[in-house]
Amino acid sequence: MRSPAAPALLLAVALVMASPTRAAESGATLTVPGRSSQTHWAAALGPFVAVAWGAHVPDGRSDVFVAVSRDGGRQFHAPVRVNDIEGEARLGGELPPRVALVPRSGGDVPEIVIAYGSKTRSTAIKVSRSTDGGRTFRPGRALHAAAAGDRGWHALTIDAAGAAHVMWLDHRGMATAKAESPEQHEAAAMDGAAMALRSGLFYATDAGAAQERELLKGVCYCCKVAMATGKDGALVAAWRHVYPGNIRDIAFTISRDGGRTFAAPGRVSTDNWQLAGCPDDGPALAVDGEGTIHAVWPTVIGGDKPEGAIFYASSRDGRTFSPRTRIPTLGSPKPMHPQIVADDSGRVAVAWDEVIGGVRQAAMRTIRFDEAGQPIFGATTRLGLPDVPSSYPMLVSTPTGVLAVYVEGKAGGTSIRVTAGS
Repeated sequence: MRSPAAPALLLAVALVMASPTRAAESGATLTVPGRSSQTHWAAALGPFVAVAWGAHVPDGRSDVFVAVSRDGGRQFHAPVRVNDIEGEARLGGELPPRVALVPRSGGDVPEIVIAYGSKTRSTAIKVSRSTDGGRTFRPGRALHAAAAGDRGWHALTIDAAGAAHVMWLDHRGMATAKAESPEQHEAAAMDGAAMALRSGLFYATDAGAAQERELLKGVCYCCKVAMATGKDGALVAAWRHVYPGNIRDIAFTISRDGGRTFAAPGRVSTDNWQLAGCPDDGPALAVDGEGTIHAVWPTVIGGDKPEGAIFYASSRDGRTFSPRTRIPTLGSPKPMHPQIVADDSGRVAVAWDEVIGGVRQAAMRTIRFDEAGQPIFGATTRLGLPDVPSSYPMLVSTPTGVLAVYVEGKAGGTSIRVTAGS
């Protein structure tokens, strides 16, 4: 293992209860000195919280860092670099490093699993693990053979045995087609549906030899994939698919045998969003303690004045989803980047961001359900300060409540904020 990138100092923070309209302004600020910090992900297991993010230098190089808390987010240890090749990380808003936690018997410190994009001679999806609470990480291991073309927008989930399951979007087919016939490739580029058929959804696990395989083609190639694991071990995944006519709706699949096979893809909702391009905004999934799958995603409502919206739906059987329900947002015409958390206690919350008064603002709502299972949305909680940009919120659940993790600040000087949600 590599040595820690920094001494294990503690960053002391105080988390207080959120007001009905704005989250607590106190909290943790996570960053690396001299770098812009963004493109984050987080996971929690009991009071142990791990936040992974990209730390970017002005020349374009990026590294993945992780900071951990053992007290539910009140204090964080100093960040440690994950990637063993300096500057190799390939990151973006829809390409954050993913983090998951594996329980370990006989101890309160889980194993930390990180899946991240790498770019040296070619792009790759790598997995790195820490077995000492985030002090050191093993060298990143690619989940696939070297191949031409771009890949990323990946998702990570963990099974009961601790194996990492990863899905990503892979453009090796696009690279091959371009090399074999540049003219036909350029012609296909004018048709989004035809171009999507050259991009595939790939899957691999780090259990045993890494043997990636393509599950299907026709993916919208800049929207992140989502994955979650149910208590019964089922692996659930969702992504934005390109249907005939350039319809870009959310598709899903499920594996009930540990990833050996996946069901034929279904459609979360027939939104019929027609778009000749990629919205760079994918779905999010969570599975609660009863096995219900919760999904959120952005789309556009048609009509005389098309507007963006975020919707929620759920599935109890992994085969069909409930009719979509629009999530009330702050009122802008383009809410984006939805995330969702669900835990064994029945807590469900959603988060997103949108531009209000010229400033991007992150926000969240809780969800409860009536006797018929219909969602009832709580009051909106704004995250951060009204005059400071905040974006890409995500949520994790701890024994003391929900934590919100988001990017704060202006481009070139952003940091990661961790605060108490509602």
